[in-house]
Amino acid sequence: MPDTKFAARLNSFKSGAASYWPHKNRVTALDLVTRAATVPGLGAVDLNFPDHLEGISAREFGTRLADLGLSLNGFAMRYYTEPAFKVGAFTNPDPAVRRKAIDLTKRGIDAMREAGGDLMTLWMGQDGFDYAFQIDYARAWEMEVAAIREVCAHDSAVNISIEYKPNEPRAFALMPDIGTTLLLVGEIAAKNLGITLDFAHLLYADEMPAFAATLAARHSKLLGIHLNDGYGKRDDGLMAGSVHVFETIELLHVVAKLGYSSAIYFDTFPDASGLDPVAECTANIEAVNAMQSVVKRLVADTELEAAIARQDAVGARRIVNRALYG
Repeated sequence: MPDTKFAARLNSFKSGAASYWPHKNRVTALDLVTRAATVPGLGAVDLNFPDHLEGISAREFGTRLADLGLSLNGFAMRYYTEPAFKVGAFTNPDPAVRRKAIDLTKRGIDAMREAGGDLMTLWMGQDGFDYAFQIDYARAWEMEVAAIREVCAHDSAVNISIEYKPNEPRAFALMPDIGTTLLLVGEIAAKNLGITLDFAHLLYADEMPAFAATLAARHSKLLGIHLNDGYGKRDDGLMAGSVHVFETIELLHVVAKLGYSSAIYFDTFPDASGLDPVAECTANIEAVNAMQSVVKRLVADTELEAAIARQDAVGARRIVNRALYG
C-alpha cells in the first residue's frame, strides 16, 4: 500500500479566527492555507470556487501553495454567487440562470487548470425540490444530465466528480444516493466523470460506505473520498473514526483493495464547535494513519478473506479485533 495522501477542507481553518488573527478585519483564503500548512502530514487542500479566489489569480494561488509545500487536490464548485441558484443551479427553471451556473463551472475548471489542478468536485446541493408538484422530475433530470455532460466536455483532461448528498439545502436532492448517482453517471457516459464519496453523507443516506465504494468503482470511477464521521442524522462533519471505527476501517480496507491512490480529504467541521483546526486536522491524520496500519495487516490476512467469503461475521470481527486491539 502506498503512503496515504491527505487533504483538508480549507474553511475548517477559520475556526477561532478572531484569536488566531486578532488584528485582521478580513481573513482571506491565503491566510487559511497558510494556517493549514502548519498541520504535520497535510499535503494538499481543496479550494472552493469562486469564493476562495477572491482578490487573487488562480496562478498566484497555485504558486503560494507550492511555496508552502502544499499541492492542490482540486476545486469544489459553490453556487452562492447568484441568489436565484437557491431554486436550482443546473436545474434552474430560468434558462439564463441555468446558463450562468454552467458557465461559472466552466470558468472554475479553467481557473483550476491554471492553479495546477485536475479534479473538479460538483456538489449540486441546490438541485432538488422541497414540495410535491414543485418540479417536473423528468425535465429536471434531463437538465442535470445535459449540464454535467457539457461540463465534462469542456476539458477532457479534467476529472469531474459528483459528490452526492440526501438533502440540504433542499429537502430532496436530485442525486441523493449511490444508486441514483450511478444512473446519472451511466447516462452521461463521459470518460472523465466519476464519484466522490463523503462518509457522513453516506451514513445519513443509510448506506454502508464500503459497499458504496465498491459500486462506485465497479460502475464508474471512484475519484474522491471525503472522510469524516457522524451519527447518521445529518452532515455532522465530526473527526474521522470518532463514531464509526469499524465502518471507516472497512472503507479503507476496500479502497486499498480497489487500488485507490488519490487523497483522503478531511471534510470536517472544527469551526462548528470552536475546535482548534490545526489540532483537529492533526488528530484526523493520526487516526487514519493508525487505521491504515490495521488495514495493511488485514489486506494480507488470508483468514479474513476466507471469513468474508463464507460470510462469517463473528470470525471476521474477531480477526479485525485482533488487528485493531491486539
